[in-house]
Amino acid sequence: MQGISASENVASISGFDRTQQYSLRNSYLQCLGSVFMLAAIGEIWGNQSVAIVSNQRLAANIEGDFVVFLIGARINKPWKPHKWLPVFLGMPKMLKELDALPSEESGFLGHNGLSMGTIVQYWRSFDHLETYARSNDHAHFPAWTAFNKRMKNSRGDVGIWHETYLVKAGQYEAVYSGMPQYGLGRASQLVPATGSRSEARKRLTG
Repeated sequence: MQGISASENVASISGFDRTQQYSLRNSYLQCLGSVFMLAAIGEIWGNQSVAIVSNQRLAANIEGDFVVFLIGARINKPWKPHKWLPVFLGMPKMLKELDALPSEESGFLGHNGLSMGTIVQYWRSFDHLETYARSNDHAHFPAWTAFNKRMKNSRGDVGIWHETYLVKAGQYEAVYSGMPQYGLGRASQLVPATGSRSEARKRLTG
């Protein structure tokens, strides 16, 4: 057919227009990026122990104030792995480093493990969190500096975010039924969710 390009001809044969093809390409690249990311994480985190599931209903119990820190990343342009791969390779190394540091000194209480989505960390105080984040002697600050340099003129390539919550003593509740140690339960003491801890309101009011 005259006046129709090869790409347009392929589109008509395949049944997809340009917009649909672009969407499919992006979906494919996103999946490919996820595969690379999971492979990288698996290589670094492959030696973590198998989770042991508890057959009890348990509540988290932690003394004093603490900090909940949420952090995550988003691959906006999967075809640029040189931009996003260092981000996903860096977090497992940081978590391993934090796990190895004495909690009494670092103030790091624990985390919910690696995931494709949000990683939740628990700290004794914001001062502890900030001290680690700005330390040249630990993994985060050099990685953060390199990230900002790498993304200086292309911040839309990779999304990165965090949120910080300061929790006052007793102003929380958490329950786990048929679960391995997870979330705040990994960073605190687990106790039976009975009596004054049997319901959410009771756990909040003590």
